[in-house]
Amino acid sequence: MDRLEGFAEYAGARQRHLRRSAYLLCGDWHLAEDLTQMTLVNLCRSWGRAQRAASLDAYAHTVLVNTFLRHKRKYQRQVERAAQYSSGVPETAPADSPDLRLSLQAALQLLPARARAVVVLRFWEDLSVEATAAALGCSIGNVKSQTSRALARLREIVGDSLIDTRLR
Repeated sequence: MDRLEGFAEYAGARQRHLRRSAYLLCGDWHLAEDLTQMTLVNLCRSWGRAQRAASLDAYAHTVLVNTFLRHKRKYQRQVERAAQYSSGVPETAPADSPDLRLSLQAALQLLPARARAVVVLRFWEDLSVEATAAALGCSIGNVKSQTSRALARLREIVGDSLIDTRLR
């Protein structure tokens, strides 16, 4: 029972953070809650292994990203946000502008799932290239190339000055 108590304590303390990360990955609060719950179930199943990991939070992020990618592969939902996306945000919008945040989140949804995961882990979660590679189970070079391509795509969508301000 001690094993589950440790998990319950961790889950209670980190659930909101995981849900926020899940939201950044998928862009839908309801789906983010589902992904968070699936992540916690998977984390509970492998709790003994998770406790032996160098970083429990990094392990949880890996489980979350894998859950998200598995969900995307399984259902392949093509979100029709391109038509809803408006590129009318002025390039001089302040960095803390809600319009800018919404524009970046909408643009993020236009990226492929793997590229979105790289951007979220690198820039919203502020993980290093090495930590992102470990979380995604890929090479450092893969993270660097995917980051470069994802930022280039985001620049096409929202413009150079917004990306340079928020993600650099």
